[in-house]
Amino acid sequence: MKLTTMTQVTVDGVTQGNGGASDEDRRNGFDRGGWALGRGDDGTHAFINQTYQRADAFLFGRRTYELFAGSWGSWTAQDVSGWEGVWRALNTRPKYVASTTLTDPAWSGTTVLPGDVAAAVRKLKAESEGELQVHGSGTLIRWLLENDLVDELTLIVMPVVLGQGARLFPETGPDLALDLVESRADSKGVTIQVYRPAGRPRYATSA
Repeated sequence: MKLTTMTQVTVDGVTQGNGGASDEDRRNGFDRGGWALGRGDDGTHAFINQTYQRADAFLFGRRTYELFAGSWGSWTAQDVSGWEGVWRALNTRPKYVASTTLTDPAWSGTTVLPGDVAAAVRKLKAESEGELQVHGSGTLIRWLLENDLVDELTLIVMPVVLGQGARLFPETGPDLALDLVESRADSKGVTIQVYRPAGRPRYATSA
């Protein structure tokens, strides 16, 4: 399977607390949650729905998995007007969680990957066709990139600067070149950028 990621980020790279509830994630005193709510137009909503429907399986970090299980995993079709594609995909496709502490997941169709996660993900990628998607799960995405396991990276960039919160990419870390394969902007200023990892960047040398 091809491993792809899709992440909502602010212009300054924050991923924390993007959901509809302002108190979704208050770690480290974060108080600016809910920044993605209502930002995209119908075209962006369709893109997100279509992306989820394309998935053959999902991979999560524990925190994102528990947030999704408590929302998408408990809602009915009547609760998700406009987002039926996301809801249906999450509740019918296999879900994998990278966690050493989760032992008894309640969401149907969930498998925990508690051991050598890199080996488990490589096995998933090698054993079948299709697409293994990662949504949210910023810590997991950084780890997957560091281990050269990501085939495609989608960033949905919201036109807002928060000035606080956990970011997708830390201030220090490994470097990575990216090839842009798709880009679009919607009527509300949200941009969607699809990248493929392309090894290390090239740096200018002194004359």
